[in-house]
Amino acid sequence: MATLNQLREAIGKNGFTMKQSTAMIAGKVLVTKGKAVLQVSGSGEILELIPEPSATPLMTSFDGKSALVDGTIPEAGKGKLPGSIRYRSMKEDDSK
Repeated sequence: MATLNQLREAIGKNGFTMKQSTAMIAGKVLVTKGKAVLQVSGSGEILELIPEPSATPLMTSFDGKSALVDGTIPEAGKGKLPGSIRYRSMKEDDSK
């Protein structure tokens, strides 16, 4: 499993930048002050959770739980990490 930073570095080393990508990411959902984020398992990276127009909005029932998030990570600028994921679906990760 690679972290977003490792992926960005590998792509950058070859002279490219990270483009928009589809991903399935495991992590812990945290909701504070009305904002939902995913703390990525293994790296601790934080991604803001933004629902796709067709997605069911995040329910606070995911707060503090492990989840698998299927979505799109936007293109990041050169040398930068993406700060969000637009999710299509999310389900509780029962493997933890």
